[in-house]
Amino acid sequence: MTEYGRGSGSEPWHPEDPLYGDGGWGGQQTHPGQSPYGGQPQQQYPQQPQQQYGDWSQGQQQPGYGEQYPQHPQHPQHPQHYDGQGGGHYDQQFAGQQHHQQHPQHPQHQGGGWDATGTHGQVPYAADPGDPYGQQPVAYGAEQPDFYGTEDAYPPPQPPGHRTAEPVADPEPDWERGEEPQDHPLAAGSGEDDDTEDEPATAGRADRRGKGRKPVKNKKGRTGCALMVVVVVFGGGLGGVGYLGYTFYQNRFAPPADYAGSGNGESVVVEIKKGAGGADIGRELKEKGVVKSVDAFVSAQLANPQGKSLQDGVYTLQKHMSAASAVELMLSPKSRSNLIIAEGSRNSAVYTAIDKRLKVPAGTTFKVAKKDYKSLGLPSWALGHPNLKDPLEGFLFPSSYPVTKGQKPKDVLKTMVARANEKYTEYNLTKKAKEFGLDNAFQLLTVASLVQAEGKTHDDFRKMAEVIFNRLKPDNSETNRLLQFDSTYNYYKGTSNIHISQTEINKDNNPYNTYINKGLPPGPIDNPGEEALKAALDPTHDGWYYFVATDGVNNTEFARTYDDFLKLKDKFNAATGN
Repeated sequence: MTEYGRGSGSEPWHPEDPLYGDGGWGGQQTHPGQSPYGGQPQQQYPQQPQQQYGDWSQGQQQPGYGEQYPQHPQHPQHPQHYDGQGGGHYDQQFAGQQHHQQHPQHPQHQGGGWDATGTHGQVPYAADPGDPYGQQPVAYGAEQPDFYGTEDAYPPPQPPGHRTAEPVADPEPDWERGEEPQDHPLAAGSGEDDDTEDEPATAGRADRRGKGRKPVKNKKGRTGCALMVVVVVFGGGLGGVGYLGYTFYQNRFAPPADYAGSGNGESVVVEIKKGAGGADIGRELKEKGVVKSVDAFVSAQLANPQGKSLQDGVYTLQKHMSAASAVELMLSPKSRSNLIIAEGSRNSAVYTAIDKRLKVPAGTTFKVAKKDYKSLGLPSWALGHPNLKDPLEGFLFPSSYPVTKGQKPKDVLKTMVARANEKYTEYNLTKKAKEFGLDNAFQLLTVASLVQAEGKTHDDFRKMAEVIFNRLKPDNSETNRLLQFDSTYNYYKGTSNIHISQTEINKDNNPYNTYINKGLPPGPIDNPGEEALKAALDPTHDGWYYFVATDGVNNTEFARTYDDFLKLKDKFNAATGN
């Protein structure tokens, strides 16, 4: 065997060393073409030529099949020993492929340039960082170098079958040498102070590698801590599992928390906002102390056939009611505390109703409306109109409002005006007014109030709207742009008299007298509802100019000419005895 770089140092290992030899290793290195385990030479198979990608900047080409690679200088500390087989070159074992051994800290020179990896330019891969020797595999069958005796020989090479991991910290005790078994880290009651270090490792690989066992201190203290951690974790785990199990059962199977009975006798007023759903109502009732849980209320509402008909408003309930009894009471008119404004109501009637609900002196709300109407939220197109009896007329929108004792009249009026603005914006009165040839949205709102006052049924509303628009036309030859409505005159007088003499009408020239004044009155005469609004925006086109309540109450009939109108008037007189 040829030796490389043998220097001074420890004695080389003997081929019979039990740490390195076995039947297959033989304590020797393999020769070219020889099996590494002393068997027959392995058969070599030619490999397809592979193109190498190295540094071609100098125009150097890859040697072809059977050509020799140029000899490269080696590190001066490792002189080249020729084996007499080619004068310093290798036989080609693979077509177009050759590996060269390099020292890890001294990259080789190739063609006047260095590969960026620090390796030979023609080697197709960089040095393996996991190789403790920093060497690349040599060609199959080439002789392997011997680094024994150099600084790179630590630890010495081992045959593949004998390479093992580092020894474990607690090996099995050698009973023949008197070693004692070590305590398990969780064992208790040792009774010994284990503050001493372990003895150095015996001769063998541990000595050669310079590694002994690390000292172990205070194992007893660690044992107590470990046991405490186990107890705490185990106990906490049981508690967490129990809590989660209880929560799961409550959420999945247990009925929702609920009171029993119809209340404890303590009354409470609850306001339900517009658009509130079952869960919203349940949360409000729970906060007021009426029901015990939201889930109980929602379940009771769903169980009641009329539960979905609950509306917004003010309810007078009791505390500590069962969810079912709360739903039942809210469906009863007895619990409703809302102030309901009917369609066509005049403001004077609304003011009186607010005073009664707030339990304030009569006339209080009217005074607030007259004084503060500009600060209640009226739209810009509702301001600046002369001769108005009440600037708020038409803006206390018919609906249901939560009005209870303790509220201020101004706040109640603001809520009603806000509801009116919402609806009028929804119907886009400003744009529609121009389509009908009116000056502004205020006039269109006035038309809707007239439809509401004169019409009796839903079917009447659209015909009544056409009568108004036809009489407002400049070319109206039937009435010469006079509306001639009793409702406008009665509004100004604050009455509802349908028997007004011609003499009385001719004497009273007030702004709302449409028998004398042409066109629309100064403003709305009531608070129209949505049906009247829709009719004003979509009138019929049948040529109606006249109408008469022929039964004196609800049956309204329409006519296109004055002659037809006279016939309807006779019918009215016959029905009423005039």
